[in-house]
Amino acid sequence: MKKLVALISLAATLSAPAWAANKTVVLSVSGMTCTACPITVKKALNKVAGVEKVDISFEKREAAVTFDDAKTNVEALTKATKDAGYPSTIKK
Repeated sequence: MKKLVALISLAATLSAPAWAANKTVVLSVSGMTCTACPITVKKALNKVAGVEKVDISFEKREAAVTFDDAKTNVEALTKATKDAGYPSTIKK
């Protein structure tokens, strides 16, 4: 019986990442005013655990971020840009 419980617990633990989903959010980063700014924003976002892809549009002042929602969230992304000197908000 103990082995069965242990096996079920192990199966539940290993399948937990299957519940996670990749999400993409577009952040408005209005403070990007020079061509070096997107580099700084991209580096800051890539340091957040769970971020898988970052696409920056300097012309639109936006950052499209694909991330694992089991590892991070939008608040962590906006905090990362803010801490780098570029406050951001979710683009609606």
